[in-house]
Amino acid sequence: MEVFTGVHRDYRQRTRPGPGEIGFQCVVEQTDLWIVGRRDVGLDVARFVAELRAGLKNYIVLHPWFQKSLVPVAVGPEAPPLVRAMAEAASACGVGPMAAVAGATAQAVAERFVSQSPDFLVENGGDTYLYSTRERVAGLLAKPLDGVNLGLRLVPRDFPVSLCASSATIGHSLSFGVADVVVVRSKSGALADAAATALGNLITSPEHLKTATAAAQAMRPLGVEGFFAQCGEQVAVWGKMELVALE
Repeated sequence: MEVFTGVHRDYRQRTRPGPGEIGFQCVVEQTDLWIVGRRDVGLDVARFVAELRAGLKNYIVLHPWFQKSLVPVAVGPEAPPLVRAMAEAASACGVGPMAAVAGATAQAVAERFVSQSPDFLVENGGDTYLYSTRERVAGLLAKPLDGVNLGLRLVPRDFPVSLCASSATIGHSLSFGVADVVVVRSKSGALADAAATALGNLITSPEHLKTATAAAQAMRPLGVEGFFAQCGEQVAVWGKMELVALE
């Protein structure tokens, strides 16, 4: 599995920046971002990510259960904005706050730099936050050896938007399910990330795709806009998810 979790992240090779855009990687400790934008602001992004990580790590030093808990954790108003976003999303979805860290970080970075690049797409280990002025297609990777065969079409009115993925077979994320991939769409990166984990935990066999779909629909009032899951050869989809076949 190292080939799918290492620094090269083969799936990123399919990313195609548009005219006038550039793609670049930004790595700060365990945070590994792939960014597409109109300008290479990698050094500024690295400084900002270091600030985000410092705030999170300092909070964890004082509240170590925040990092270890698999259930929601209450935080006070003095907590850093990233920590508060993670805790709020985790509470809404019934998971531990670290389940929301990648999505929350992707959103924080995108919001910070979109003023410098109206097209600014941030991918953080399968969790994304996207600003775009043109149509995009986001690949849905369920089985790395098969490549990316299915995508989600997004049009300008959809942005900004977050697409976050959870998998029991790819990457380092903790999942109590067996789904190859679960993808959640939301305007909130933290919520999409936490919801993907919660819904993935429900899928312990292909037969549970219906249960997870119903649970995703129940999350609509929270801000969940769409859901896709694949388990074995079966898939489930609900909400604002315009799927397209990829060559």
